Amino acid sequence: MRVLKLLFSLSLIAGCVPGLIEAMELQPGTVKAWEEYIRGAKSRNQTRADAGRPFLWIEESPERTAQVQRGEIVVAPLVGRGTESVQGGLIHDWIGAVFIPNATIEGLYRVLHDYDRYKDIYKPVVADSKTLACTDEDQEFAMVWQRRVLFVNTAMEGHYRAHDIAIDDRRGLNIADATKLQEIDDYGHTHQRLLPPDTGKGFIWRLHSTARYEKAVGGVYLELEVIALTRDIPASVAWLINPVVNHLSMNSLATTLRQTREAVARLSESREPAAACLPRAQHAETASSGAE
Repeated sequence: MRVLKLLFSLSLIAGCVPGLIEAMELQPGTVKAWEEYIRGAKSRNQTRADAGRPFLWIEESPERTAQVQRGEIVVAPLVGRGTESVQGGLIHDWIGAVFIPNATIEGLYRVLHDYDRYKDIYKPVVADSKTLACTDEDQEFAMVWQRRVLFVNTAMEGHYRAHDIAIDDRRGLNIADATKLQEIDDYGHTHQRLLPPDTGKGFIWRLHSTARYEKAVGGVYLELEVIALTRDIPASVAWLINPVVNHLSMNSLATTLRQTREAVARLSESREPAAACLPRAQHAETASSGAE
């Protein structure tokens, strides 16, 4: 599941506060902090794949498991209250879970890899999407997102690389990273233009997502963790901005999971053609290479 729209809305609200819409550039120290955080996240993913460990996040809490089994979508922060301050930026780390009744892993797999139809499955935030390359090792795709929050209308174009890891015949992972993110200046108008990577208003600088799925009696569990790097928010207005940012994060992730569940359900009831990109997942022995 590489619908990386989750945290696109995270910093948009900042544009409604004077002094937070000036252009800025991503700094090397911020990139270093991001890379260190992602190494830790990948290590935690590898631990979950080890025998004897809880594979799913919901398994760590009977209450979360019961909620998801009742059909609820559960979303929570994985770091603090959803954000962690680093040099020159913020790292946002959220996770959500859903149970998709009557689903199969094959059906979920088809939806997750149907990049050309992301613009239909995840509209209106995903305005355009397409497959760029597809092999048994990895996939590359592109998306354009657009979002309006209050008086701010912003769009991003991103290129992504993803790969699948099959733990066994019941469980698996899909891991995706944005390889290039560019803000679209004046989106929707005649003179719109792509800004260079790591420039602009700093709404989104980096993205990393991990989808975990497990076959169960009556359907499939799906969990999605999305981690993003954005601009920092000055302490003088953080008390106002952060609660709104967290609310947007929760709603965005819940919407993504709901739209995925609906797309899998529609697929099982129709005879839609298979996705253009259906690679063969890596075996569990190769999982460590994807988590390093």
